[in-house]
Formats: sequence, C-alpha cells, structure tokens
Amino acid sequence: MGSIEHPRERARIATGEELAALLHHPSADVLLALLDNPALDETQLCMLLEREDQLLGRLPQLPLGQKITLARRGPARVAGALLAEGHAHVVSIVLDNPYLTEAQVLKALSREKLPAAVIPAIVRHRKWSITYNVRLALVRHPASPLGTVLGFLPELTVSDLRELASPGIVPESLRKYLQAEVQRRTRSREKAAEGSATPEEPPGSKQE
Repeated sequence: MGSIEHPRERARIATGEELAALLHHPSADVLLALLDNPALDETQLCMLLEREDQLLGRLPQLPLGQKITLARRGPARVAGALLAEGHAHVVSIVLDNPYLTEAQVLKALSREKLPAAVIPAIVRHRKWSITYNVRLALVRHPASPLGTVLGFLPELTVSDLRELASPGIVPESLRKYLQAEVQRRTRSREKAAEGSATPEEPPGSKQE
C-alpha cells in the first residue's frame, strides 16, 4: 500500500490521537478523506476547514464522490467554487451546505456564463430563492427564466427596480416589465395618498 493511500484510508476510520495527527497531514487527498470520518467532531472540522486553500487547489481534478463530500461539509469558498462549477449532481447538495454564504452565492451569480444546472437549482431552493439579494442577482442574470424573474418583481424595492430599469443593465424584453412595475407602484402610492386625505367639513354641517 502506497504512502499516500494508507493514510487516506486511515483518515476515513481513524479516532483519537491518530485522527488528530491526520488533521495536519500535507496531502489534500487525506484531508478530503477526513471529511468522510464520522468521528470528526466540530472542533476538528473547524481545524480541517482552515486548510481550505489546499482543498480549493484540487477541486477541478477531484472525482465526483469527493466533490459531493465537499459539497456537504466543505468551507464557504470551497462550496462557492463547487456551486460555480455547476456539476448537476453537486449543485443541489452544495446549496444545502451550512457553510455556504450569501456572498458566495452572489459571487457565482455575478458570472455571466454559468453551467445550466446552477440557476434552476437556486430558483428552486427553499432558502436561497427567498433571499432578497439573491433574487436581485437572479433578476440581473441573463440566463434567469423570464417567468421566474417576473414573479420576483413585486418583492423588489422601487429604488432597485429603477436601477435595474436603467439602460444596459437587463435585456430590453425585461426592462419594459421593470418600468411597468415602477409605474404600477407609483400609481398605487398616489391612490393611497388620495384615499388618506380627508376633506374638511364645511362650516355648520355638523348635526346637533
């Protein structure tokens, strides 16, 4: 058994002092194998995640099984990189990762070209689909389905709608809907203001 293979296999089952020692192993393969170890406690997990630069450097070459492991428990930057990579079997898993941050989701959505699985998965996700800034980013993204985007418009602030409706930010086909939503909100606000204005009663009109 090779010098790397042996500690990688041990990393999945080690406990106690052996597990603690493997946290400092120089091989990224061993670090990835530790993520599968059920004996890894939260303190040890935090120590492992501090070495995320090593994990990031290996992402493109990793087999699917290890990517799925990282998608479940990897740190924020690793999770964000996996999201942007957009593997169909990984995206839905990484969106449930408790370490994935809004900033990493927004970073992925800032890319004009994304793999086909990414945006539908975010749109369907119970957490990220209702996060305001993520919705805003989805409205901006050229690959977002028009029907989904139109459903978000009533939830956006007027100031954000006006900014998005500026020339060159979104396609013209969407821009007209943004402008119409701004006009609808303006009319609604004007009607509400008119309804709240109570006219003064003329002198002597009060019944005794």
